Amino acid sequence: MTILEGKNITKKFAGLTAVNKVDFKLEKGEILGLIGPNGAGKTTLVNVIAGVYAPTEGDIYFKDKKISGLKPYKIGRLGIARTFQIVRPFSGMTVKENASVGAMFGAQGKTRSAKEAIKKAEEILEFVGLGDQMNVKADQLNVASRKRLEIAKALAMGPEVILFDEVMAGLNFSEIDQAVELIKKIRNTGITILIIEHVMRAIKRVCDRIFVLHHGEKIADGAPEEVLNDENVIKAYLGRRYKELIK
Repeated sequence: MTILEGKNITKKFAGLTAVNKVDFKLEKGEILGLIGPNGAGKTTLVNVIAGVYAPTEGDIYFKDKKISGLKPYKIGRLGIARTFQIVRPFSGMTVKENASVGAMFGAQGKTRSAKEAIKKAEEILEFVGLGDQMNVKADQLNVASRKRLEIAKALAMGPEVILFDEVMAGLNFSEIDQAVELIKKIRNTGITILIIEHVMRAIKRVCDRIFVLHHGEKIADGAPEEVLNDENVIKAYLGRRYKELIK
């Protein structure tokens, strides 16, 4: 079943077309990778899905309901959460307090009391591996833990779909492997995932399908092995050295 779909998505900023006539589908329970060079339009597309920008043309549908043009908080209430490329926890607040904010503003946020939101936050922090750091100030966390907190804030919203924007950037190999396992664990709870990532070892291990943007246009869409061996993708993004490494 298609849970999230974009039809003819175009986003223009003055004279610049950042995303150009992009169609995509995200199937329920799937992990879909979104890759491409810097400036390809990946984060812009996620911002259109999340309601930060209204599309210049085209429409976004969530469970067959048109959501393009809705405010971000309304899209969050419907069941779509997202993380941000640059992690900025609420400064001066504890890890638990940060996650509690997500629990207050997500799909069940309208009906949760503050006490219930804190309980939900505690459960999510245990799930992502931050249970022993709940009372630490968020700005004291290292990069890997900040990334996990960003994921926790999104999970606390109780989403059906999460949009991950480079949650593995800045991590070492061991931390990347741990992040991959966490993303798989999240999918196993029934959450559908779209992930922007440059770390190909992670993309290959975690994604069911990949689509590729280049200059705002979709140039490939398919199984990881197929897409990562596509000549157009190698030329536009991966480079010949990558092709030699995967032989």
